[in-house]
Amino acid sequence: MSFEATLLSRLLSLAQQGQRPVIGLNGPVGAGKSTLARRIAQQAAERGLRLAVASIDDAYLPWQPRLQAMAGNPFGVDRVPPGSHEPGLLVESIDQWRRQSDGLLRLPRFDKRLIQGAGDRSGFSQEAADGLLLEGWLIGCRPVGDQQIKAATGSAPSLAGSPWLSADEWAWLPRWDGALEAYQPLWQQLNGLWLLWPMDWRLPRRWRFQAEAQQRRQGGGWLSGTRIDQLVRSSLASLPPELYQQPLLAGANQLQLLDRRRRCLWQGPGREFDPSQALSNR
Repeated sequence: MSFEATLLSRLLSLAQQGQRPVIGLNGPVGAGKSTLARRIAQQAAERGLRLAVASIDDAYLPWQPRLQAMAGNPFGVDRVPPGSHEPGLLVESIDQWRRQSDGLLRLPRFDKRLIQGAGDRSGFSQEAADGLLLEGWLIGCRPVGDQQIKAATGSAPSLAGSPWLSADEWAWLPRWDGALEAYQPLWQQLNGLWLLWPMDWRLPRRWRFQAEAQQRRQGGGWLSGTRIDQLVRSSLASLPPELYQQPLLAGANQLQLLDRRRRCLWQGPGREFDPSQALSNR
């Protein structure tokens, strides 16, 4: 079965067992997570499953607390890295939804257009749902601890296109690692994890610039090139893929390797994927 089909099959199977499943979709910036999630939600509806979709971005802290949480970071960003979200808010929403008989799911929402593109929480949505697809670039990532960070500090990237970290970025890594602790109760709510993996970790930047260009052709888009660079780098260097994405492979239900055009080069259970395959497919 395809990447989408296995995800949908998992949702349907758990729902038929009387559960309200939450599936995690992990992928880097620009990989097409939101588009994929909408497509799966439409397919689910055709099968009689009401699938809600949320992003980890919807759990961003409100503007002022977020500024305080991100103050002084080496990327110059006010969102993206661990610690800029309020994952407990999603845990509360999921817990309440699973307890209630009416199946109403109340989720926070975040509008990136507010505050001149800095974004802010824009309220809550509420809908009847049988399942939830939660997408985001750090979904499932776990702390690795100070010892592993010290062992890796200053080392060369081991994955194709993974960024070199500056001294300041390495110095902040223990902080990002510690902030991941707050996300673990949310990951414990997941009934499965699907991964989108780029053949080269320089591609997320390319994809994000392409997305911004498309938005501008459609009358949207507001971020400068510098701002996009900051946001993309903050996702790749606050949690380096070698330390945080690669460990997800062993437990991922399904992985899809993406080429420059986001076409599938390989798919299968994460434990069967060898990252060196990305190099061989370039």
